[in-house]
Amino acid sequence: MSRVTLRGLIAFLVVLVLLLAGFAYENGWFGGGEINHAAALPIGGPFSLTDQNGAARNDADFRGKLMLVYFGYTYCPDICPTTLAAMSQALDRLGSESNQVQPIFITVDPERDTPAQMKLYAANFHPRLLALTGSAEQVAVAEKAYRVYAKKVAEPGKADYLMDHSSFIYLMDRNGKLAALISPGTDPDAMAAAIRRHL
Repeated sequence: MSRVTLRGLIAFLVVLVLLLAGFAYENGWFGGGEINHAAALPIGGPFSLTDQNGAARNDADFRGKLMLVYFGYTYCPDICPTTLAAMSQALDRLGSESNQVQPIFITVDPERDTPAQMKLYAANFHPRLLALTGSAEQVAVAEKAYRVYAKKVAEPGKADYLMDHSSFIYLMDRNGKLAALISPGTDPDAMAAAIRRHL
């Protein structure tokens, strides 16, 4: 393993530990309760991307609503479609209250995830899912703001590649600040309950 790869892995693990600690504290695993994520974990921030219909979008467009944000990619074989399906079902569980929540899917693979590709993919999930892409630089800004780990991984013997990436769902409050982290594999009922606490 190269020195650069090792440094990247260590940085990712440190961020992951901080995220898990914040999530655990919020859910009372340390006897706590709600945590002021804005002060303890500065996650989230400005982004300027393009949606699946080719329209320019930025984080300020969603002020006044909760944002349910997930980073992944359309060629993902398992965790991304599973997570987006769970997000869609959680929004369905909320009924009319889901109108207060904007689901957002941001690619970590802008090389392949064009607006047209994102549109095809997003059609498989919640009808209000906003799928965002952009240049590699624009996506990198969003990844940095949300402390997202993403790395291209070549498949042996294939021209294609996979993306290794972190898989938390970020629930952002009406001012664009982190309200809660939802861990990978959370079922739709638990996700809906976590969202409802912040409506």
